[in-house]
Amino acid sequence: MSLLVTGSIGIDCVTTPHGKRENIIGGSAVYFSWAAANFSKVRLVAVVGDDCPRSFESAFKHPEIDTAGLERRAGSKTFRWSGSYDPTMNEATTTAVVLNVLAEKTPTVPKQFADSKIVFLAATHPALQMELLAQVKSPRLVVADTRDLWISQYHKELIASLKKVDGLVLNDLEARLLTGQVNLPAAMKQIRKMLKPSGPRMVVLKKGEHGCLTLYEDMLFPMPAYPTEKVIDPTGAGDSFAGGMLGYLAGLPRWSALHVKQAVVAGTVMASFTIQGFSLDGLKKANKTVIAARMAEFKKMLTAGLVK
Repeated sequence: MSLLVTGSIGIDCVTTPHGKRENIIGGSAVYFSWAAANFSKVRLVAVVGDDCPRSFESAFKHPEIDTAGLERRAGSKTFRWSGSYDPTMNEATTTAVVLNVLAEKTPTVPKQFADSKIVFLAATHPALQMELLAQVKSPRLVVADTRDLWISQYHKELIASLKKVDGLVLNDLEARLLTGQVNLPAAMKQIRKMLKPSGPRMVVLKKGEHGCLTLYEDMLFPMPAYPTEKVIDPTGAGDSFAGGMLGYLAGLPRWSALHVKQAVVAGTVMASFTIQGFSLDGLKKANKTVIAARMAEFKKMLTAGLVK
């Protein structure tokens, strides 16, 4: 099933307790694509400026990533983000962000991508998300990401956009901000009511090192994070999770609640590879064999000792 992602590509500067890396490739579309490409082909729609380093082009040469929707915009500059993490690696502090090309017009979805059946709208202004979604004909599943900025400053636009998507990915703090609910299951059920009323409805609540909660139709289930002993850089973990989850679903002709639970396992495992290196270093070490082995190991952890 065809999978399309639209999001950012950035030039990052990241500082963690394990060191500092400058001018490395980042961005939601990059992490999502590399994680999803282990399960299905990915159609990438994004834009960079003409200052985007040529060394980044290797990241776009993955055989399962179609970059027909990647635009290098003349006269524009690429999105830049700088941030640092505290010793626990749970809190990121943004030290600098320059939107550059992300503050300009949205990229164009190529005509050959318009028939995409699964669409992931990475976190950006909700109006821009809707502009991009309008270029896709009849998607079967549309999942969006959001941030506290859009919730607090563009609440009305965000609520309107949610009525056109089937799923939302956000963290626990954002869920409470969006709904005013302290109890997370109650917040998730309230968010589900905000989504498109027809079709599958999915709310995924990310909780960092504590895993996630997923509400799919009427099934609510928790998923712990994969236990990773050495976390190098958490940047992109959430987008890698979404990529693994939707990439897994795109590899299936149809899906049930059980398939969604398995997809969440896949997303959790892909995030565990991302955090083991800076930028794409961790994801580049993942292949189908090691991913399958880690998924099997994780499932064994989850079911060990349970009565059949």
